[in-house]
Amino acid sequence: MKRVVIATGLLATWALGAQAATLDTVKQRGMLVCGVSTGFAGFSTPDSQGNFKGLDVDYCRALAAGVLGDASKVRYVALTAQNRFTALQSGEIDVLSRQTTWTFQRDVQLGLDFAAISFYDGQGFMVPRRSNIHSARELNGATVCVQPGTTTELNLTDYFRANNMQFTPVVIERYEETIAAYFAGRCDVLTDDQSGLAATRTQAQNPADHAILPELISKEPLGPVVRHGDQRWEDLVRWSFYAMLEAEEIGLTSQNIDQQLTSTNPAIQRFVGATGDFGRMLGVDNRWAYNIIKQVGNYGESYQRNIVPLGIERSVNRLWRDGGLMYAPPLR
Repeated sequence: MKRVVIATGLLATWALGAQAATLDTVKQRGMLVCGVSTGFAGFSTPDSQGNFKGLDVDYCRALAAGVLGDASKVRYVALTAQNRFTALQSGEIDVLSRQTTWTFQRDVQLGLDFAAISFYDGQGFMVPRRSNIHSARELNGATVCVQPGTTTELNLTDYFRANNMQFTPVVIERYEETIAAYFAGRCDVLTDDQSGLAATRTQAQNPADHAILPELISKEPLGPVVRHGDQRWEDLVRWSFYAMLEAEEIGLTSQNIDQQLTSTNPAIQRFVGATGDFGRMLGVDNRWAYNIIKQVGNYGESYQRNIVPLGIERSVNRLWRDGGLMYAPPLR
């Protein structure tokens, strides 16, 4: 029995060391390294000065604010669909915040963990209106532009096989080049998550010339990803997102949070660090959640800033009380 206790203690000590690794590295470096896409309107797009903006980027900033107290302390690494997981597995990045779908195989086989779902999406198709195609069931024999190494590519194959249809894939690694190929007429159809199709359509010379077909052929729960076995870091990544949801639910915004610091509402007191030691439990300052909202804003603010301009309704990404799927566990 004694040897079992010692062995268990050694394993626990080793595990604690492993769990603290990424958090300690980020603190010592004084900078979060966040993997994002090479360019995806509404989610992560560099401007003319190379500054990234978008929903996924706001999450990177929120995590930096929670861990380091400064949302600007982020170095962005632009990744393609094919090299994103390798970059995370190798330690090149601390967290992946790049429109990545949570699937069984990715969760179980790649040595990675999905910390939360930050956006609920589904795959669809976009076609030129002049094609006079109104349903995905009319796409038999089409050429389809798609990115390799994605669930999009797998779903495309499954959909056509299930419906006894044929297609010719036009496979292009970088999304910007995939879009360019579609607009240049190299393929009849562009397939992607519907949020991506809506973002792409805004880049057309005349967006009205392109139609997004009504069918959704998949579930695409998107969210931040971390390496497996680093539990403390995973907790931070998860709860930094939930803090953005919780703030929206209790009415805290980047504009009013300072006025709420003296609130007697117990939920707000816990959130801003006036009571409880929730930050210390995560290994950061007790004002971690306050810093996130003050510097970045709540989830609704980020959605309004980045996704609404694309013409995408919030739909299932509304809070649960508003009929959506967004739900944060209690911060208590």
